[in-house]
Amino acid sequence: MLLTPEHKERMAKMNFATVYPLYLTKIEKKGRTKEELHQVITWLTGFDDKTIDRLLKEQASFDTFFKQAHLHPNAILIKGLICGYRIEAIDDPLTRNIRYLDKLVDELAKGKKMEKILRT
Repeated sequence: MLLTPEHKERMAKMNFATVYPLYLTKIEKKGRTKEELHQVITWLTGFDDKTIDRLLKEQASFDTFFKQAHLHPNAILIKGLICGYRIEAIDDPLTRNIRYLDKLVDELAKGKKMEKILRT
């Protein structure tokens, strides 16, 4: 999937601290917890709670967020559609990583078991 330079720039500049409360609201409405959200973020990025909190306080962009992340080797197993995009067809690494996170949050909100979400 080809993305315009404008789209890539918009995704890179998007603020993790702005999106995080939306993730939290989405999963809590479905009976999931902040701890489960952090477990998903930790699995994907390698961040602990302290690092997540720091990135939130710093108002880190997704570009900064994912530059500091150590993506889980099984992240490539995250497939499917999210926001109308087929994840495995996204050629831009940053956009793909953001969509990985979106997909994991979506699966959490849909009630999937954590073992399935974390590709174990």
